[in-house]
Amino acid sequence: MAYFPLSFFLLLPLLSWASPTPSESSFKNCIGIASIILNPSSPLYTQALESSQQNPRWLNSTSKPLFIITPLKESEVQAAILCSKKHKLQVRIRSGGHDYEGLSFLADTPFVIIDLISLRSIEINLAEETAWVQTGATVGELYYKIAQLSKVHGFPAGLCPSIGLGGHISGGGFGTLLRKHGIAADHVLDAYLIDANGNLLDRKAMGEDLFWAIRGGGGGSFGIVLAWKIRLVRVPATVTAFTVGKTLEEGATKLFHRWQYIANKLHKDLFIRIIAQNLGGSGSGIRASFNSLFLGGKETLIPLMKEQFPELGLQEKDCIEMSWIQSTLYFSGYQKDDPLELLLNRTTTFKAYYKAKSDFVTVPIPETALEGVWKLFQEEDALALMITDPFGGRMDEISASHIAFPHRKGNIYNIQYMIKWDVNSNEIEKRHVQWIRKLYIYMAPYVSKSPRAAYFNYRDLDIGTNKHGGNTSYSEASVWGKKYFKGNFKRLAQVKTKADPGNFFRNEQSIPLL
Repeated sequence: MAYFPLSFFLLLPLLSWASPTPSESSFKNCIGIASIILNPSSPLYTQALESSQQNPRWLNSTSKPLFIITPLKESEVQAAILCSKKHKLQVRIRSGGHDYEGLSFLADTPFVIIDLISLRSIEINLAEETAWVQTGATVGELYYKIAQLSKVHGFPAGLCPSIGLGGHISGGGFGTLLRKHGIAADHVLDAYLIDANGNLLDRKAMGEDLFWAIRGGGGGSFGIVLAWKIRLVRVPATVTAFTVGKTLEEGATKLFHRWQYIANKLHKDLFIRIIAQNLGGSGSGIRASFNSLFLGGKETLIPLMKEQFPELGLQEKDCIEMSWIQSTLYFSGYQKDDPLELLLNRTTTFKAYYKAKSDFVTVPIPETALEGVWKLFQEEDALALMITDPFGGRMDEISASHIAFPHRKGNIYNIQYMIKWDVNSNEIEKRHVQWIRKLYIYMAPYVSKSPRAAYFNYRDLDIGTNKHGGNTSYSEASVWGKKYFKGNFKRLAQVKTKADPGNFFRNEQSIPLL
């Protein structure tokens, strides 16, 4: 039985199209929920604006919302959409605040933020092995709730517990279980979405094309997803994790090079990613950490590693057995025996100013090219990271067009590049952003081509933006759209044209009208 039956929702009447400049009173009267609407003069406005922003780069932006709306129930989301439409205001939709480029709380035109933080209930049905999850819940809250009810169930989402599920699932969502089970969006069975006319749609009502699009195509282009029905996955009672760090002097380059030839061919139960970083300060050394989750015990893992990746030299002392829920703590940067309640913290533990980019690798990168990457890393005095997530396994078995997320067979691994710094100024920010752009240019010969693909959840405005308030043509938007969505981009534009012909839901990288 669905957690949110349609009869539960109050559908509001369609409001008039008059478009005066909204005053606080007229906007609040339109919505009728004055207690949860904040404007810049409200005492809690700044706190609400900054509370879930995960990248402090955006805190000093002059782009501020006219109102922050925090709906407590679904009918208030409908009212927020219709009243914003009536007053000609754009909307920005926030669930966890992890948007890399700040598009969930910035805009070039008058706008409001619809903050879904209060819509965060989770209801799990173990008999069905499903759950209904509201979009404002976080990855950590979902993991925690699952673990309260079962030791042998999990969900294949991301590693950072404070990510909001609304944006995470709609963009794809992958973590340590992707080689075994695919991505989060692969496990969506149903959804509730409110469209630009205030209509509440489940899977049947929205149709299979729109349901296809919101799984990996970004829900914010088509409406506001209120809740997802997801399928849980089975996990063993015992899993094993290890982190083996190697410096350049210890052979990190050769190990990284070798890893590329096996990472996507290993047993599905074995996920080994690499986190490469400089060790602090310009001219410092480099460490590559081989960070792994194995769905089983170490007595099975060690022989498997000796057979498939003996060069790493994994030993029993490197292996830590734990439960799956403890592994979510481990990969979040905690210790496996830390309190599970840490998963409920909605604020990123290691918050810093940052800029990120992404790539997909289809052919192993030569050792000489990796050496060039390390030289660039050693030019930086801030924390420079290159995180590589292996594909293959289940990812090879799912068609690129099955859902909107297209990055499947043929990819060895994904790369996330990131530069983080602690103190900000225009000059400091410009220097670090120029560095990561230089790295991105350097990597061009060694990554996917035609298009050079990118991951939508690692949003990057450098690869192109919608102009004219989000009313960019399809051909102009193709610059970035085909990088994120490859052959699925045209179909996404077709769905957008049908679902939101007025292009109400738009931002700098929203799906354009066809």
